[in-house]
Amino acid sequence: MATIESILKETRIFQPAHEFSQQANIPNFQAYQLLCAEAEEDFQRFWAKQANEQIFWHKPFTQILDDHNPPFYKWFSDGKLNVSYNCLDRHLATQADKTAIIFESDAGEVIYSTYRDLHQRVCQFSNALKSNGIKKGDRVVIYMPMRIEAVVAMQACARIGAIHSVVFGGFSSKSLHERIHDAGAVAVITADEQVRGGKHNPLKATVDEAIAMSDVSTVKRVVVYQRTGAAIALNPERDVWWHDIIRNSSKECDPEWVDAEHPLFTLYTSGSTGKPKGVQHSSAGYLLGTKVSMQWIFDYKPADVFWCTADVGWITGHSYVTYGPLAMGATQVIFEGIPTYPTAGRFWEIIQKHHVTTFYTAPTAIRSLIKLGADLPRQYDLSSLRLLGSVGEPINPEAWMWFYEKVGQSRCPIVDTWWQTETGCHMIAPIPGAMALKPGSCTFPLPGIFAAIVDEAGHDVESGKGGFLVIKKPFPSQIRTLWGDPERFKQTYFPEDLNHGKFYLAGDSAYRDKDGYFWIMGRIDDVLNVSGHRLGTMEIESALVAHPLVAEAAVVGKPHEIKGESVIAFVVLKGKYPQKEEVADITQTLREWVAKEIGPIAKPEEIRFGENLPKTRSGKIMRRLLRALAKGEEITQDISTLENPAILEQLKNPS
Repeated sequence: MATIESILKETRIFQPAHEFSQQANIPNFQAYQLLCAEAEEDFQRFWAKQANEQIFWHKPFTQILDDHNPPFYKWFSDGKLNVSYNCLDRHLATQADKTAIIFESDAGEVIYSTYRDLHQRVCQFSNALKSNGIKKGDRVVIYMPMRIEAVVAMQACARIGAIHSVVFGGFSSKSLHERIHDAGAVAVITADEQVRGGKHNPLKATVDEAIAMSDVSTVKRVVVYQRTGAAIALNPERDVWWHDIIRNSSKECDPEWVDAEHPLFTLYTSGSTGKPKGVQHSSAGYLLGTKVSMQWIFDYKPADVFWCTADVGWITGHSYVTYGPLAMGATQVIFEGIPTYPTAGRFWEIIQKHHVTTFYTAPTAIRSLIKLGADLPRQYDLSSLRLLGSVGEPINPEAWMWFYEKVGQSRCPIVDTWWQTETGCHMIAPIPGAMALKPGSCTFPLPGIFAAIVDEAGHDVESGKGGFLVIKKPFPSQIRTLWGDPERFKQTYFPEDLNHGKFYLAGDSAYRDKDGYFWIMGRIDDVLNVSGHRLGTMEIESALVAHPLVAEAAVVGKPHEIKGESVIAFVVLKGKYPQKEEVADITQTLREWVAKEIGPIAKPEEIRFGENLPKTRSGKIMRRLLRALAKGEEITQDISTLENPAILEQLKNPS
């Protein structure tokens, strides 16, 4: 394999502030290296020590790692615990009256929930689920608005040993049907409607459509939370109101003690082809990963007000809303709405109002906020912030700099985190008190995570050359299997032709610079082959966004009879959508800019302009749709999950 070429030129570096490092959980690079050395010496003992320190065990484990049947690894398998107990009950003796959740609704209503209150609500709902026949091992699909009740539903499933599968509230009935069917769910927990950006979106009606499709006779109960009071159809044999079933439920519920390897949840990710993949996570290993990353990467302090903007329908919302912060005993913000409603300053207003200290969001949200008002943050008091975080995809350096300067006021470190649904928690990310930061780099692996960059045969590649990002040793929070499809799990994540199936294959391309910093170059599927050069799309996107005119960019490849592939760029400008007579000049300006920033080889063959890019409601750019548009193919995929399906028409033809 020709190695993937790194073409990004980034030389800025930011040392951790002395004041931050002094109080940090890991205060310097030497402390980080000591943890890494401890893991290098005996990684099983390293993780066993962490598990004993971080987790309350009902029955302590004696076996650390069972690796007799790779890649189906088991961690701490003879121990017993309950994840909900670790998130709630553990705090009752010491901080029952501490605020666990500050909830802000779409319309601005604020509700505070203490650890005592949250524990009682979870126990009450757990008892209600049990009285409706739901038991340990049953699968429960959760299709909810982003409210406290979604967290209660997830924690209640964990408390009784049921396996939850959360489906993002923007998914269509077809997508929901596929997930209910594949999981064999016995129940669905939903709401009459959700409210986002002032709009009411039906949830219960979507559930009814999904269940009405074939092959979901497993669903015996649908629990409906009354969010808006909208008129909905109720099947008296199947559907029950949330408020009815909890009315006579006790606020005490003993936890179901489960094996460490008991599945906590499945979470479906869309594959490039075929049916969705049900990523299965264990109880103990996953919980351990969320806790250590809260301490190491988010440098958690008891006085923090933590805000992760992700929906619980995604892994980020699982790990850094429902489980990680609560396991730490943190106070966190949960927001029902969107960053632009009713004004473009909504995020900054929430930070100011609730004195948020740690703000964790996605690069797509950051770029959208730049477009909506690059100077807006200065109109708000953001002095409570001490740490910023980025998640979901690589953050381009110019967006990183804006986040650092305008939001963090050049004093808050940014933790640019690389991880996946399949890894459960951060894998490569800055430890903010210990590491100098480079805009666009996720820096170094966490202690105990043996990340590397290899070629197709599994051999390490030299610094500066790109290759496949892999993790060479098992780690506690990793995916256990794909629900009901162990063969697909092996082929996807531990392919035999990559070092005989011994390495976890992330599916991303990356490189390390001369200082050992990791740089993510994009998905392996997104690597372009232009005239024999293998180029990562993220680096071309970063170059485009570095131009003062550009707010966002997405780059894909299109077959080219001479070059192999040509570069097609989809661009959103900071100003207004360009007039026809302006397009040629702006296109030429941007092509020359890319040639200057990277080199002529990366110059886009074609640039298409749009008012925005096709994104899911979580803010993820749908690059597969852009590839189809670039090739002139008909869009046959389900586009009901898009926030803005009309944009596809605008982007269909060259500007």
